[in-house]
Order: sequence, then structure tokens, then C-alpha cells
Amino acid sequence: MLSAHARVWALLIVSLPTSSSTARMRVWRGLKAMGAVALRDGAYLLPDDPTREEGLRELGDECIREGGAAWLMAVHSRSADEEAAYRQLFDRSDEYSALRAGWKEATREMAGLSASALTRLQRRLTREFEAVRGIDFFPGDAAAEADAAWQELNRRIAQLLSPDEPHEVQATVQRLDPHEYRGRTWATRRRLWVDRVASAWLIRKFIDPEASFLWLERPSDCPEQALGFDFDGATFTHVGDRVTFETLLASFGLEEDPGLLKLGSLVHQLDVGGEPVAEAAGFEAMLAGARERLDGDDALLAEVSGVLDSLYAHYTRAAARSSK
Repeated sequence: MLSAHARVWALLIVSLPTSSSTARMRVWRGLKAMGAVALRDGAYLLPDDPTREEGLRELGDECIREGGAAWLMAVHSRSADEEAAYRQLFDRSDEYSALRAGWKEATREMAGLSASALTRLQRRLTREFEAVRGIDFFPGDAAAEADAAWQELNRRIAQLLSPDEPHEVQATVQRLDPHEYRGRTWATRRRLWVDRVASAWLIRKFIDPEASFLWLERPSDCPEQALGFDFDGATFTHVGDRVTFETLLASFGLEEDPGLLKLGSLVHQLDVGGEPVAEAAGFEAMLAGARERLDGDDALLAEVSGVLDSLYAHYTRAAARSSK
């Protein structure tokens, strides 16, 4: 009789001819990527679910095609102690510890990296972290500690990419008349990054077509008559859970535009995190490269504006298709 604690585990037993070294390596890599634990040579265990079972079945079929043999079985733990022992086999504490050691090393080197190198580093570390999280079937304290360290690492990268990042304020966003904001001077921190460059594009395209921009060395350099954005104390900045781009959307009644809302989601994810947007990584890489290549923020805004125009057109068409 099965224990009340029993769950189903998938056990794959395989054998391959000694001559099939390439196939053996391919199968081993596939099992490692899935997070399987080797109980002994040729016997691999995973918590069962339909997706993992299908993956094991495909690897077993590959063994058979290479002249070997494969058996895929469902097994059960017989007691709470045995169940705990099976779970312990999948403890990822060592993997998280190795990741965190790598993050500490990366932190020591980050200050000397260019923006494009920083974004490449962040993407690589993200892939490594997601690979471990994807096979952490029973997350515990080590996962929580790694997640906190990961948030801190990304905060440091964001500070390097965008110094003086504003803190959110708790306030009500007031609806404003865009006609009263025409022909104005707008000011933000120099060395534009995601929220600032997208906000500048939004201002010129939808709010103030005659806008002129000042790129500030320090937020304290902002003239009194200028409309500051995306720094602490600016006229337009982070409000609640809105980044500056989203604050501008709300301030000027642009939240009904589905293309702009999707762009806002992209900016939000890259600036403070949030729901993934498929185009975000590509936009971030493009921006990092452009910032390295171009001389000055006027040139950067001009180049990135074309990309944002295209993304806006794409999102608008996608929203129109989905509403039909």
C-alpha cells in the first residue's frame, strides 16, 4: 500500500554500446539540462510530470536508435522518510552557492565594463540563473537567498548603467492638458538609458512636438524653467509602481493607446523588472551598442527614436489584430 506521502517519480534506465560515445554525451547533456539525478550509471530519476516524462521518453528513444536499450518507469516512495530522501537528491544549494560566488566575482569587475559589456554580462548571468531555477523542483532557503542576491546584483548593474536612478514617490498622477506643455524645455540626466530615452521619444512624438532637451550632468543642474523628468524631484518621475514613461502616459491621457501601453511594459521591465516582454532584451542590446557607438545624447535619441517608432507600429498592429 502506498504512503500518503507518496508521489510519482520518473525513472529512466538506459544502456548504450561502448562505441556510441557521441550519443552517450548527447544523452547525458540532455539529462543534465532536465535536472535528472543519476542514482547509478544508467539510472536517472526526476519528479514526474508530463513534460519531463516526454523529454525522458525522447532520450530513451535516442538510445534505442543508437543500438542501446531504454526503460522508462514510474516509481513511488514508500514512506515519508524515503520521500524526503528522494527530494534531498534534488537539493540545488551547491548550484546556487556557485552562482552567488560568480556574482561576487562579477561585482568586483563591473565598474570597469562598458554599457554593452555590462548588458552582455547580465544576459549571461540571467541564462545561468534561469537554468538552475528551471531544475529546482523543490525550492527552499537557498533559492530565496539566491533570489535576494540576484535582485541586489541587478540593482548594482542598473546603477552603473543609469546613475541617479529615481526613487518612487507615492502620489496621485494628475491629468494634464498637453496643449499647455508645447514648446517647452525638458531636462533629464545625460547618458540616456531605457526610461529616459523612451520618455524623451514619447514627449517629442505625443506631448510636445517642439520640445527641446537638456542633458544634465547632475539633477541639481536642472534650470527652474525646465520640465525635469526621470530623476528625484523632477516634474515627471517614478510614481508608485509607474516608471517615468508610464507616469507621462497617465499624466497626458495616453493610457488608452495599446501600442504605448505595450511599450510602457517593455520600459517597465527593463527599468525596474516585471512581466517579460519578448523584445526587451533586443532593445536593451541595441541601446547599449548605440550608446557606445554614438557621440552624445542628441544622436542617441535620434537613432533610438526610429527603433521606438517601429516597435510602436508593431505593437499597434498586433493589438488591432488581437481585437478582431
